[in-house]
Amino acid sequence: MGVKKKKEMQVAALTVCHQDLETLKSFADVEGKNLASLLLHCVQLTDGVSQIHYIKQIVPLLEKAGKNGMCDPTIQSCLDILAGIYLSLSLKNPLKKVLASSLNSLPEFFLPEAMRRFTSRLQEELNTTDLYSYRKVTDNISSCMENFNLGGASVNNLLKNVLHFLQKSLIEILEENRKCAGNHIIQTQLMNDLLVGIRVSMMLVQKVQDFQGNLWKTSDSPIWQNMCGLLNIFTKVLSDDDLLQTVQSTSGLAIILFIKAMFHPSEKIPHLISSVLLHSVDCTSVPEWFMSSCRSLCCGDISQSAVLFLCQGTLAMLDWQNGSMGRSGEALLLDTAHVLFTLSSQIKEPTLEMFLSRILASWTNSAIQVLESSSPSLTDSLNGNSSIVGRLLEYVYTHWEHPLDALRHQTKIMFKNLLQMHRLTVEGADFVPDPFFVELTESLLRLEWHIKGKYTCLGCLVECIGVEHILAIDKTIPSQILEVMGDQSLVPYASDLLETMFRNHKSHLKSQTAESSWIDQWHETWVSPLLFILCEGNLDQKSYVIDYYLPKLLSYSPESLQYMVKILQTSIDAKTGQEQSFPSLGSCNSRGALGALMACLRIARAHGHLQSATDTWENLVSDARIKQGLIHQHCQVRIDTLGLLCESNRSTEIVSMEEMQWIQFFITYNLNSQSPGVRQQICSLLKKLFCRIQESSQVLYKLEQSKSKREPENELTKQHPSVSLQQYKNFMSSICNSLFEALFPGSSYSTRFSALTILGSIAEVFHVPEGRIYTVYQLSHDIDVDRFQTLMECFTSTFEDVKILAFDLLMKLSKTAVHFQDSEKLQGLFQAALELSTSTKPYDCVTASYLLNFLIWQDALPSSLSAYLTQQVACDNGDRPAAVVERNTLMVIKCLMENLEEEVSQAENSLLQAAAAFPMYGRVHCITGALQKLSLNLQLVSEWRPVVEKLLLMSYRLSTVVSPVIQSSSPEGLIPMDTDSESASRLQMILNEIQPRDTNDYFNQAKILKEHDSFDMKDLNASVVNIDTSTEIKGKEVKTCDVTAQMVLVCCWRSMKEVALLLGMLCQLLPMQPVPESSDGLLTVEQVKEIGDYFKQHLLQSRHRGAFELAYTGFVKLTEVLNRCPNVSLQKLPEQWLWSVLEEIKCSDPSSKLCATRRSAGIPFYIQALLASEPKKGRMDLLKITMKELISLAGPTDDIQSTVPQVHALNILRALFRDTRLGENIIPYVADGAKAAILGFTSPVWAVRNSSTLLFSALITRIFGVKRAKDEHSKTNRMTGREFFSRFPELYPFLLKQLETVANAVDSDMGEPNRHPSMFLLLLVLERLYASPMDGTSSALSMGPFVPFIMRCGHSPVYHSREMAARALVPFVMIDHIPNTIRTLLSTLPSCTDQCFRQNHIHGTLLQVFHLLQAYSDSKHGTNSDFQHELTDITVCTKAKLWLAKRQNPCLVTRAVYIDILFLLTCCLNKSAKDNQPVLESLGFWEEVRGIISGSELITGFPWAFKVPGLPQYLQSLTRLAIAAVWAAAAKSGERERNVPISFSQLLESAFPEVRSLTLEALLEKFLAAASGLGEKGLPPLLCNMGEKFLLLAMKENHPECFCKILKILHCMDPGEWLPQTEHCVHLTPKEFLIWTMDIASNERSEIQSVALRLASKVISHHMQTCVENRELIAAELKQWVQLVISSCEDHLPTESRLAVVEVLTSTTPLFLTNPHPILELQDTLALWKCVLTLLQSEEQAVRDAATETVTTAMSQENTCQSTEFAFCQVDASIALALALAVLCDLLQQWDQLAPGLPILLGWLLGESDDLVACVESMHQVEEDYLFEKAEVNFWAETLIFVKYLCKHLFCLLSKSGWRPPSPEMLCHLQRMVSEQCHLLSQFFRELPPAAEFVKTVEFTRLRIQEERTLACLRLLAFLEGKEGEDTLVLSVWDSYAEARQLTLPRTEAAC
Repeated sequence: MGVKKKKEMQVAALTVCHQDLETLKSFADVEGKNLASLLLHCVQLTDGVSQIHYIKQIVPLLEKAGKNGMCDPTIQSCLDILAGIYLSLSLKNPLKKVLASSLNSLPEFFLPEAMRRFTSRLQEELNTTDLYSYRKVTDNISSCMENFNLGGASVNNLLKNVLHFLQKSLIEILEENRKCAGNHIIQTQLMNDLLVGIRVSMMLVQKVQDFQGNLWKTSDSPIWQNMCGLLNIFTKVLSDDDLLQTVQSTSGLAIILFIKAMFHPSEKIPHLISSVLLHSVDCTSVPEWFMSSCRSLCCGDISQSAVLFLCQGTLAMLDWQNGSMGRSGEALLLDTAHVLFTLSSQIKEPTLEMFLSRILASWTNSAIQVLESSSPSLTDSLNGNSSIVGRLLEYVYTHWEHPLDALRHQTKIMFKNLLQMHRLTVEGADFVPDPFFVELTESLLRLEWHIKGKYTCLGCLVECIGVEHILAIDKTIPSQILEVMGDQSLVPYASDLLETMFRNHKSHLKSQTAESSWIDQWHETWVSPLLFILCEGNLDQKSYVIDYYLPKLLSYSPESLQYMVKILQTSIDAKTGQEQSFPSLGSCNSRGALGALMACLRIARAHGHLQSATDTWENLVSDARIKQGLIHQHCQVRIDTLGLLCESNRSTEIVSMEEMQWIQFFITYNLNSQSPGVRQQICSLLKKLFCRIQESSQVLYKLEQSKSKREPENELTKQHPSVSLQQYKNFMSSICNSLFEALFPGSSYSTRFSALTILGSIAEVFHVPEGRIYTVYQLSHDIDVDRFQTLMECFTSTFEDVKILAFDLLMKLSKTAVHFQDSEKLQGLFQAALELSTSTKPYDCVTASYLLNFLIWQDALPSSLSAYLTQQVACDNGDRPAAVVERNTLMVIKCLMENLEEEVSQAENSLLQAAAAFPMYGRVHCITGALQKLSLNLQLVSEWRPVVEKLLLMSYRLSTVVSPVIQSSSPEGLIPMDTDSESASRLQMILNEIQPRDTNDYFNQAKILKEHDSFDMKDLNASVVNIDTSTEIKGKEVKTCDVTAQMVLVCCWRSMKEVALLLGMLCQLLPMQPVPESSDGLLTVEQVKEIGDYFKQHLLQSRHRGAFELAYTGFVKLTEVLNRCPNVSLQKLPEQWLWSVLEEIKCSDPSSKLCATRRSAGIPFYIQALLASEPKKGRMDLLKITMKELISLAGPTDDIQSTVPQVHALNILRALFRDTRLGENIIPYVADGAKAAILGFTSPVWAVRNSSTLLFSALITRIFGVKRAKDEHSKTNRMTGREFFSRFPELYPFLLKQLETVANAVDSDMGEPNRHPSMFLLLLVLERLYASPMDGTSSALSMGPFVPFIMRCGHSPVYHSREMAARALVPFVMIDHIPNTIRTLLSTLPSCTDQCFRQNHIHGTLLQVFHLLQAYSDSKHGTNSDFQHELTDITVCTKAKLWLAKRQNPCLVTRAVYIDILFLLTCCLNKSAKDNQPVLESLGFWEEVRGIISGSELITGFPWAFKVPGLPQYLQSLTRLAIAAVWAAAAKSGERERNVPISFSQLLESAFPEVRSLTLEALLEKFLAAASGLGEKGLPPLLCNMGEKFLLLAMKENHPECFCKILKILHCMDPGEWLPQTEHCVHLTPKEFLIWTMDIASNERSEIQSVALRLASKVISHHMQTCVENRELIAAELKQWVQLVISSCEDHLPTESRLAVVEVLTSTTPLFLTNPHPILELQDTLALWKCVLTLLQSEEQAVRDAATETVTTAMSQENTCQSTEFAFCQVDASIALALALAVLCDLLQQWDQLAPGLPILLGWLLGESDDLVACVESMHQVEEDYLFEKAEVNFWAETLIFVKYLCKHLFCLLSKSGWRPPSPEMLCHLQRMVSEQCHLLSQFFRELPPAAEFVKTVEFTRLRIQEERTLACLRLLAFLEGKEGEDTLVLSVWDSYAEARQLTLPRTEAAC
């Protein structure tokens, strides 16, 4: 990207008519100096910009002529022509304004003549009678009144004529619009003309001086009559709902403006308008002219929209300033407010809602203007406590969460204005402590932070009263706001509020404090919380804070950067010191202070707060820190560090040498990023860097060219420009080398994607456009044959993204590509493409498409294809590339069509054969791909027409072959492959159902195959009776293969998909083709209609989702084209199709082929396409009518015949509500949709209930938004009751009535739980609503009436319904009312003496108490005394019904819930006060609890079997309470154990696993806390010396979950405490216990296996560290443990197992991996290292990240920390692999084990011996077609990267140590093996077919990888033999070992 040039202004040139041109010629003088000559020269120019120069000379020329020119006929004629020119220019032409500006300076003596001429010309314009010329005249009238004196005077002179013209034009436009109904293109144009006409009429009244007086205000005045006529038109327009609302809105403005101008006396205008708005006009008291013009406003019913637009006009057109309208104006203002409030409760249409919000905001502006004019009478009516302000606040609170951004913005304006209004009413008093502001602030702060409106309103409050008053209430508000910045939807609001607050706070502090000490307080308030989030916050929080908040803070306070850097540097230094003491590092999710530092510096540099890269930011952070950031384990730290290097606020800043080296280092290790977002950011940042290099190189080049001897003191010239330019060139070349090397065989998708994207950026940035002299680098210069071939091979990737990037890059290098063309190779490529286009692997045809497109664009097709052309291309040189591409495309498409035609013929004979051998979709895909890249400007039109026609026929023919399968009732399993006669007969029924074709054997007869599932194509052909057996597939070998149902289905649906996409693309591209000799495009109208019918048939009849979804995509393209089409018959097709399908749905004809199952299959898609393509700016009539029809069909019905239409309607509604393109236009129908869904759920027909459920789900998402929180009941997807019922008021009575019906039924029913299934849906809706403190006191939409019904729903006999009722009740009860509600519910519970009660009722009530208590405990009440007092009261009430928790209550389910409530009360009281025990004891609470436990079955045993309902739940609840009681007793000082009702030992010995599991969970939590040091007092005394108990439990426990927890507890404990006890406890020696543990780790399932492995490893470590002299005694066990670790690393094992291995390896690293005196044998030690390397290459991100911890630990030991420069650093897995090998090689040298270790490492280099065998087998076995299987797809692991690192570090080790094998025989075995592999590889390569990289990609890649491994091994062996020098030991595609040197340091250097 070079320096952008300023876009040149395009100006259309002015012209004159022939007569005027002749006049100018006749008056022009010979010298060319008079005005006529000037104008003649001007009009003869064709460039509008040049004409401006001539126009500006007109006035100076006339001034020069002086008064003598007044009678000059030349000047008079020229003035006349100038008037004509002005009126001929379009409104937006800059020449029009230039001419007006010039003529405004006309000398006075020329003005009368000019006026006469202009008036004459304008009169001619006004006389026009052409309807479609009216717009031009109207525009001229408008421009005449815009700063143009002559024009304004002319309009004034012709005012009567102008008004008459406007009246006539508006009448005719309205009539024409009525006639053109249905043609929306013409109607849109006419409505725009109408809008302009109304606006010009208003402009006349506002700007023409004649209207200022009263002379025209007589009934016989023509002007008056025209004004009355226009007013009448405006009234009609206002009432015409068929017009655009913008037109109606403007009419409302015009009406008020005209009334203001015409009505006399003006004092009565407010009263008149009030009466119109309030529908109270006294017809006898208003003037006759008003009645005749505005009769519908006086006497008729005015629509809501008309009233709304009149209110808008009232507020916009009347003068509210200075109190000019007096008391009547104030009354009108108040009346307008009441009218608007009434409308707000009635209007639900989104566009009108938007208008209403704007008008309400406008009302508040008007109110401020009135208040500013010192109107004391309005003070009471408009202060904060008035009813009007209260209603406005309610409107704000109701709509501040509205989905429309613009509407939410209006609520902000309203709120801001309301604050200003209140300030004006209390002006003079101290408004800050004003009760209104205080109450408003407190109520806003009480709201949850998930409410967007809270941020906006708080921001307005801060601006009004200052932030200090808000911080005084709660100092933690900045931290609270930063906490919510993990939610993307809230981030913009939160960051804006923070910015408003810190700006206000800084201003306040500066004004209050003279010295600079205020900055510390400001930093403490705003910067410290920010740094905490950057260091410790979660990933999303940090990312959003960096993107949104940090830039704002630094932009406002750049000086804070130094403070932030200082704090963070100190933190990093402290942490590094800690890490050196404690090698265990933080998790990979922790960015820490280093990440925060990089983020701050990056933002600062990008925004220009760091002036110079070399002088400033490099001094803030060391080189070591930069490097650590570039390979940090956390991706965002890497991105921020890269951003620091790449981003700069100056696009020409020089890139330093250090930066280039760091970028090179970054690219080496960061291309293989798994996150798409990270890859995108890397590529984007590097592109910015390349742009900087390109632009700064231009500056350097200019400096070099200037050849200045004197070097100015400038950063740019610290070194000679030529040196910098050469550095740039070398750097870019080096980058490209790295990127091409990354495209090695077997490289992962992410590596290829990154490398190709960056290469594409380089090609784009460093291109050489015409005219540019110099470019520092050209990618084409670094392209050779091998790299060209590498890019071509990227087409074989199974990911289309990679294919696209490779193709685009090759196109950018097209000129270079010509040099690498080999005709024989290209012929092979073409044949390979044709072969791939018939592959049964769907992704192969995509490869074929890209190959063919490449050959087309490179003009590299075989010469034999030219036979397909009948017409040669004639073209100019300039058009040659496009013409060649067109010719090549045509040839390829003809070739493909010829092959396709033959294959379709074969498929008509046998679809099975086609599916197995030549699925036809590949050919169609290639045709579509070729057409997509074709230019629209076709030259071979005569050849294209028959091709397109044939293509359409071929598509229909292909579709006919495959559609019976897609349209069958069971397309997924439709294939004649059954092996018994019964199955075959069933299949025959299916074949009959789908109307078999006589010519297709597949659909005529079911075949019984032999027991083996394969058949030969010849046998199949022979068995076909009606087919000519001599038919063969051209160019195909007949092969034996298996045909599965999946293959047939894929062949069919993909063929349908490709045909649909092809037809859609043809419709999109071809009709718009400009054809020189014909006005028609390549498609005729009939063909377009046929395509539409095709889509209709298949969308309405297809059953397979893949088929109709893609047909929908093509159909959408067609409908979009039709809606833009000027042909009216085509334009109306979508409407006709829509009516047709709706009629078919309604009629419910049994013969209908519409699919009533599969969610109506393609029918919803069909209707979606028709409605979504309707123009959004229109009135959406199709949508309105369709929704009305569908909702009437979806309603409940008793007619069984109406079931199918009802199901269709519900399914279609679901699709429409889910369609985001319909936006807010669908919202008015949500209420009716919800009613249909809820009522449909009660239908006796399953299909209706199913469709109703799906519709309901779609509606919940549409109303409450896409689920944004993991918690199903999170408030992020909820809304207040007021907001919900204000948006959908019809649902309030409906839901209330339905809920009442359900509640009544629940109370009366005893045994029919399914009688009212709608309860489920009702509660689902209600539980998403909640009461808000801002809901107000209005009872109209109160949530109170729902509460008693929800409580009664808790009596439902359905368990799940009771739970839902309990959850739904919680949000309906305000937090302050929860205690009273709980007490009320508890009082309704029966006493133990009651004889008759229902357990369902008890259970429902208890659930409600439990959920309310939980909500109360989670609230923000904290530890205040009221909270504790309320809990105490609740505890007392709970004790009164304690019998429900005892055996007196026979129901275990209700017992369990009551015990849960008791447990929750203990938790609440624990939270509420530290001194809680006296409170609980004083209430006798624990005594009661001990009594419940003592009398429970935990003590006495269980008389029941396991089948008793509620037993597991009861056991869990009771156990939780018992554990709490034990801890409570233990916590009391001096408490003896005898007072504990039950001990942990008793719980652990329970016969029930639920009890044991919960107890073990509680104990494990304590042990983990003690082990991690989190416990304040260590392990509780109760748990000391329990090792023996756990050992005994471990031996007898048979429940897997409990057993796993016991092992975890043993792992947490110190083995020294319990291991010596094994012998006398469980009769196993410590050694036998170790073997027992390893056996479990070998045989058990994943979680137990993982825990057992960890435990065994801990025991092993204990033995090694405590029994140093007896280590040999457990040598065999040690070997067994090593094998166990190795076997647990395998890829097929669960992630949990491999994570356990990583943990084990990390914990044992100092003992086994890096020990200076190895304990294990070398082979075992290296085997463990191989495990580390394997885990670092795992496809699981979590495993790789954990494995890097092992490497970090290994690097950070005393004997290894000097091996690399990254000791104690968190690193990414990509570099950890290289670092691990570096440490291992260093250790081999330390251990002096090179001789035995080298063969093992060379074996790693060569790979497993099975690799080549597998490759051979895959080449020679019969190919099986597994659809969708992408062979060896690697997302991370790259074999050759491992080989590269290993080879380099081995060479580095050998070079550094100088070691050589003592004898040649030592490596003989390896040499022999390598030689054999070389021979085999060469043989296998020769056996591969031509273009093997495309047609045998998997085998070719495997061989290439093995070749590189063998080559690397050969060269190392050669080096060891001394046959090859150090300088030549390089892999064929890699650099020397310099890169390895980057990772290692001499032994004497410090770590970092």
